Amino acid sequence: MTAAPTTTRAALHRRRPDPTLVTTVLALTGTIVALQQTLMVPLLPEFPALLGTTAEDASWLVTATLLTSAVATPIVSRLADMHGKRRMMMVCLVLQILGSVLGALGETLAVVVAGRALQGFAAALIPVGISIMRDELPRERVGGAVALMSATLGIGSAAGLPLAGLISAHTSWHALFWVSALMAAAMLVAIPLVVPESTLRAPGSFDGVGAVLLSLALVAFLLPVTKGSHWGWTSETTLVLAVVSVVLLAMWVPWELRTGTPMVDLRTAARRPVLLTNVASVLVGFSMYGNMLSTTQLLQLPQRTGFGFGLDVLQAGLAMVPGGLMMVVLSPASAAITRRWGGRTTLITGALVLAGGYVLRVFLVDQLWQIVVGAMLVSAGTAIAYAAMPTLIMASVPISETASANGLNSLLRAVGTSSASAVVAMILTSTVTSLGDVSLPTLDAFKDIFWVCALAALVSALVAAFLPSAGSAQVPAREQVDRQGEEPEEIVVAGRVTAAGARPVRSAVVTVVDLAGDQVDWARVEPDGSYAIVLPGPGDYLTVTAADGWAPHSEVVRVQGAHVQDIDLGDRLQLAGRVTADGRPVEGALVTMTALAGQVTGTTTTGPDGRYVLPLSTHGRHVVTGVDAGSGRTSSVGVTLTGVPRDVDLDLGPAVGPAVGPVAGEAQPARPRGVAGEGTRTPERIGR
Repeated sequence: MTAAPTTTRAALHRRRPDPTLVTTVLALTGTIVALQQTLMVPLLPEFPALLGTTAEDASWLVTATLLTSAVATPIVSRLADMHGKRRMMMVCLVLQILGSVLGALGETLAVVVAGRALQGFAAALIPVGISIMRDELPRERVGGAVALMSATLGIGSAAGLPLAGLISAHTSWHALFWVSALMAAAMLVAIPLVVPESTLRAPGSFDGVGAVLLSLALVAFLLPVTKGSHWGWTSETTLVLAVVSVVLLAMWVPWELRTGTPMVDLRTAARRPVLLTNVASVLVGFSMYGNMLSTTQLLQLPQRTGFGFGLDVLQAGLAMVPGGLMMVVLSPASAAITRRWGGRTTLITGALVLAGGYVLRVFLVDQLWQIVVGAMLVSAGTAIAYAAMPTLIMASVPISETASANGLNSLLRAVGTSSASAVVAMILTSTVTSLGDVSLPTLDAFKDIFWVCALAALVSALVAAFLPSAGSAQVPAREQVDRQGEEPEEIVVAGRVTAAGARPVRSAVVTVVDLAGDQVDWARVEPDGSYAIVLPGPGDYLTVTAADGWAPHSEVVRVQGAHVQDIDLGDRLQLAGRVTADGRPVEGALVTMTALAGQVTGTTTTGPDGRYVLPLSTHGRHVVTGVDAGSGRTSSVGVTLTGVPRDVDLDLGPAVGPAVGPVAGEAQPARPRGVAGEGTRTPERIGR
């Protein structure tokens, strides 16, 4: 390790911002995001007349925001990790203000849709805000703050319906955009005053190709999901876009696996805690949105249907407010469950409450209070489940990638809500009854929606049951406090991982553990061998570096300030040995190493002394085979590679005749011991 210039004490011990102020400002920002997503929904039936267009074209006011938010969330989150989280939050707020002003001044559908598209950039504020909480809040405050930030999705959505009804009843529809602009402007002023810029940065360059491929794939997927009910689920446009989305994803995945600095680290995303949490997020998002869509429509159906309540937009929105308040009330409880029993238990609990709420809704449909209570129970389950997801994600990814990882999680939740919108629309339009000249959904249609959403919630609980149960899944956080009671600044340790002091080891992973045994951070090495890890403050730490094909490296380092820690893994591990026949070395013999799955993992030929060397690139059970093409003699040995060098000698045994294949139908002589295919030799386990 070589020490870089140490930061000053003022930098190392800067006073942390007020946790309550940071939490409040970020939670308000999240509420604004959810609010502007629903402000337009109650007025969609009126927009065709207001803008002189058709109902199908007016639906682009919602679709444009959905598409932009889906595309912007992973891109903005990745840029936040690389260039600063507060900076990217302010960029999103500026775009939201521009979109709101454009919509407020617009008089045509095209202008208003463009404004709504710009507003969609605000969706990235929630995952970026959650990552700021991890960076800036004390450990004991992170869980509650993240739970509150997650709950803002339900709070803002529930408040948006009555607010839209109230505004539209007393003023022009343009006021909806002005309100959105004013709220975003207030946050644009508050964030620089309250939220400090993160000092943590992810190394590498932005993956432009990956961003374009993912964006196009998302658009090709979400367009038929949101417009399929208008276009027809089996229409040519819907089917073509579905195929295009699959093709683009098939191109995107291998690109992300090959590129040095991917926009979405699929290897990290494939880790069991991250993968299962993201799968559960899709299902919980589906269940959550089904509640909102079905409840508002049920409340507004005419009373003459026999089960509708005939409420107007404002009244229906007010009936949804208790559910939003339930999410606020339960956010501390969900954080407490996570601290006590872990994120997995919290997610399972939330999913089961969500499913139970829907089952009760099937039977509680006669009175208004029953609808409100059922919606509250579903909101309660949503609040508990949503609070666990960011915590589970942040506990399983490098600290420098928290924003992009949460961005992917938010994107998948949006995929779930979009799918719910399509399924709910399909059920409500397929199970209908005629009331005069109008076709309206039946009560059975709503019950079908409740059953489908309950099933999705139960499946999410089943998925969550396979999550690791280690500890409380708390996110890594700073713990040291100096004599003045101030928390030290997190320290970035960077360096390069090389082989024999020169060539970068791209496959290496660096893990940091404190001397109490708790993981602090980890990082996957970039193509040039560079890495960066984040420590909670000065102290002694254990670093462990591992890569397939090299001996692991471990070291205890004392960190006082910013450091550069270069790690040399030495020479590549090798499998070496000697091929002989009749006690004499065999020159030019072919030696292959084959995995038990069938693929060849290495080949070479022997030298004049019969020696061979194969690099060890993968671990696990393999078969090493030697063959003398001239005589047809072969020998195989089973080995288990465990990351240590080993010598394996091969004896080809006595000659068996010329190197020609057997003639079909001829009786074959017994194979001498050591001939390929003998199959009775016990595999040799490699050790030191």
